[in-house]
Amino acid sequence: MKVVIIMVLTILAGVTTDAQKILTLKECYDMAMSANAIAGEKETYSGISKIRDENLAKGWLPTLDANASATYNSDVVDFAAAASSVPGMSSILRPMPQDQYKLTLDINQVIYDGGAIRSARELEQADLKLNEKQTETDLYKLRGQVNSYYFNIMMLSRQKELLVNYLDLLKKRIYSMQSAVSNGVLSKPDIDVLTSEKLKLEQQITENRFRRDALIKILSDITGSVINDSIQFILPEMTAELTNELTRPELQIYDIRKEQLSAGLKMVQSKRMPKAFGFATLGYGNPPGMNFFNDSFDTYYILGAGIKWNIFDWNKAKNEKKVISLQQGIIENRKTDLSDNLRRQLDAKMSEITSLRELVKTDSELIGLRKRITIAAESQLENGTITATEYMNELNSEKNAVINGEIHKINLALAGIEYLNISGKEIE
Repeated sequence: MKVVIIMVLTILAGVTTDAQKILTLKECYDMAMSANAIAGEKETYSGISKIRDENLAKGWLPTLDANASATYNSDVVDFAAAASSVPGMSSILRPMPQDQYKLTLDINQVIYDGGAIRSARELEQADLKLNEKQTETDLYKLRGQVNSYYFNIMMLSRQKELLVNYLDLLKKRIYSMQSAVSNGVLSKPDIDVLTSEKLKLEQQITENRFRRDALIKILSDITGSVINDSIQFILPEMTAELTNELTRPELQIYDIRKEQLSAGLKMVQSKRMPKAFGFATLGYGNPPGMNFFNDSFDTYYILGAGIKWNIFDWNKAKNEKKVISLQQGIIENRKTDLSDNLRRQLDAKMSEITSLRELVKTDSELIGLRKRITIAAESQLENGTITATEYMNELNSEKNAVINGEIHKINLALAGIEYLNISGKEIE
């Protein structure tokens, strides 16, 4: 028996927990960003950049090239003829072989590259930051969609609660009026008026349920999670200060692009720097190396070092620097333009917030007034001094005032969240 009781209590506790589960706006943001198709792009870009950086770093490793060739020369140096004036030398010397064969392994090692590899790696890091920030920007746009569905669901939920309350009130009022009709204080048409209003409320509640279910399904798809009717949506608390400081990812993209151009400028500068390198050749051929007197296959090697410096490039590097400077100017202008647009949006949104705050302040006074008017109309209806239609007009005015008050509260919270989203700040 004790086991059964424990099992029942456990099930009831689980049901209670599910019924009281709360879903915050921040959780919706996080789930939407994780469930989106492009959420994994940052890791992909990181993997690509790592591979590219490894390849760039290998520029300091020696290169190994295998080469093989077989050539035939129509004219070669005849050492015997050249030394014919020296007695006895023509019989010793032989002409160079006209056919030559060689198989080599060429080794080249960078000693100094003028900063080309380092600049290329910095440029690759800037490309990675840009791609990652672009992904963040694309995901950031999901917040607008989440806001729309989240707050609309909240409005519909609160509206449903109020409609159900007024429906219960009408049912009780109709029930209490039955005796008044029997006593001749009220007429049957008065109850019909209230009954028609009851049917309207039931229709509104049904419509509300379908609309809310549709929005919950869309929000479930966006967040990639199962959201059921028992989950409670709550208004986010506005703990962050509403300042005009901008931290939008789009603005950060412009800063990263400037870093990218700066890295490109270093690459241009590296082209004008001298390059030092060492090389070695291990070979097997006939003749071996430069030993043309040896007409047989043999091994040989060559060691050396060199410097390469393009001392005049017809102002190519200078022109490339000018192009980068102009591009930096364009980026700065674009950033300024975006900042100005965002600040104008913040000003407009702050005006909306100020207006909604004033409405919320007066809503409580208006609702209290409408409730007192409804109570007076209810008493007059019971005494038969007004009709049911006049009573319903007052009750509907109260209902509209209460619903509008809730809408103003939710819209105020939404406007504050949108302000934070425009500025680029995170919500708690």
